[in-house]
Amino acid sequence: MADRFAASRMQGLVQSDIRRLTIECDKVGGINLGQGICDLPTHPLVAQGAIDAIQENKATYTHAMGLIELRRKIAEKLQLLNNLNYSPDTEVCVTVGSSGAFASAMFATLDPGSEAILIEPYYGYHLNNLLLAGVVPRFARIDLATMKLDRASIEAAVTPKTKSLILCTPSNPAGLVLSEADIKWLGALAEKHDLLIFSDEIYEYIVYDQHRHISIASVGNLRERTLTIGGLSKTFSITGWRIGYLAAPENIIKRAAVVSDLLYICAPHPLQRGVLKGFDAPASYYEDMRKQYERDRDLICGSLEKGGFKAYRPQGSYYVMADFSKLGWADDQAASRELLARAKIAAIPGGAFYEPGSGRGKHLLRFCYAKPADALAEACKRLAALKP
Repeated sequence: MADRFAASRMQGLVQSDIRRLTIECDKVGGINLGQGICDLPTHPLVAQGAIDAIQENKATYTHAMGLIELRRKIAEKLQLLNNLNYSPDTEVCVTVGSSGAFASAMFATLDPGSEAILIEPYYGYHLNNLLLAGVVPRFARIDLATMKLDRASIEAAVTPKTKSLILCTPSNPAGLVLSEADIKWLGALAEKHDLLIFSDEIYEYIVYDQHRHISIASVGNLRERTLTIGGLSKTFSITGWRIGYLAAPENIIKRAAVVSDLLYICAPHPLQRGVLKGFDAPASYYEDMRKQYERDRDLICGSLEKGGFKAYRPQGSYYVMADFSKLGWADDQAASRELLARAKIAAIPGGAFYEPGSGRGKHLLRFCYAKPADALAEACKRLAALKP
């Protein structure tokens, strides 16, 4: 009987491997290197800001676009860090997480039947939101071995129905940081075919080595066709708070704010005030965080390699894709099960980040290393001990 009441848009949509693995990991008391929950301490300024707001009964709805004080801080950050000039009154919208920003922007700008290009390995929530909205995904690729865009695959994905390009820099799950040359090339493609660019930049503070985060909208004339998606959940370790933002030209924000209001009403008021306080953190906080993640990246990549994996070292974010072929596991699902059974470590099957049914990603697992030091050290010890 239940099938009679299933909307057609739900066909093929199930709970993600990320959520499923978290549940399985909890059952065995394992170490969760699967979901990017970032269970590190919340910055004290952020926590105290939310506590103060609760104690002061800041419990009513905010403006649908978010607290104007927070929008001003976001606009100030965009100017100083990203070289972007947006009006906090008309071009910035606070959302329920960066996922809420993506959903609001997508429903505001893309019609059912239009096409959007995803670059795999992609963030699974981008794909499933597109499917939920009736947008048809087209797939292009990153070469993990060289950590470069496969430009030919991106060009081949464009058709007359293509309306948008979905980007993530630094990317989840590959950790690719788009260079200025990449952005100029992608921008030229978008201008040639009149594409919107959705730019998810939530990991902007987490970049390594000589790589530098460049906001796509800051390059050339791309501001007019770019929707910048961001948030502070990864930066302040508040992934469950669900505070993100969208910055875009006024005509887009006006429509996206209507969608955000219809879907969510507003982002949680006291948590908005917590994030507002977080903007008072000194510059040293961001650099210390970046350096710690860089050390953690080196630690987990070294441990994976000792254990028989080939780690594709990320340029940014806090994920690493790793090839388990030498360990002899049949595919990514079997590898995920075996890792949980043998080492009590959860990692996400690589196929979750590739076109369904393509077979790509079946030799990969994704690991998240945004973990407390003791948990990460123990996980790395177990990984290194696997051996082929």
